Amino acid sequence: MNELVNSVEGLPGISTSLQLLLLLTVLSFLPAVLVLMTSFTRIIIVLGFVRTSLATQQMPPTQVLIGLALFLTFFIMAPVFADVNDQALQPLLAGELDAEEAFDAAALPMKEFMAQHTRQKDLALFLGYSGAERPESVADIPLTSLVPAYAISELKTAFTIGFMIFIPFLVIDMVVASVLMSMGMMMLPPVMISLPFKILLFVLVDGWYLVVKSLLYSF
Repeated sequence: MNELVNSVEGLPGISTSLQLLLLLTVLSFLPAVLVLMTSFTRIIIVLGFVRTSLATQQMPPTQVLIGLALFLTFFIMAPVFADVNDQALQPLLAGELDAEEAFDAAALPMKEFMAQHTRQKDLALFLGYSGAERPESVADIPLTSLVPAYAISELKTAFTIGFMIFIPFLVIDMVVASVLMSMGMMMLPPVMISLPFKILLFVLVDGWYLVVKSLLYSF
């Protein structure tokens, strides 16, 4: 954050008020950048599916899931952020690049990351709708098309992983419901009885380790 402030303050030919306005503008876009241009979307959705499939209501708390998703995001995106720092931020601070050149340099590592995890049909949808020509390289892909394409690709991937997580817990619910019906205890909620068995299964297979490992290796 200090480097970001210093880079804005060090821009030549820009008054202090404009520098402050530029800094606030950049900071206002950071949440959207974090959510839509990184691995955060996939991670937080999958963690949400884990909690929903366990039927533990608010356990783990939302703050814990968001915190874990943030740290996993920074861990996964560390090489990309390092490239942005080396190719854009440091040259900008050294006066080797102007603001526009630094933006283009910073966008390239992000584009490469997003393009690697974006389905071609999703990207073709937005490129076709915008009327843009077929890009010859990743650098030629406009962010206005790549970002939403990457977002819906991440949503599909996250929901696919979430479905796979749901299956074993759904089986437990069905088995418990069948046992309760055979015992004539139809008024007893199966979810309440199956919850301890779900938690036991999740602990025995080291569920959090498997989920986090799957997320890390999916990028």
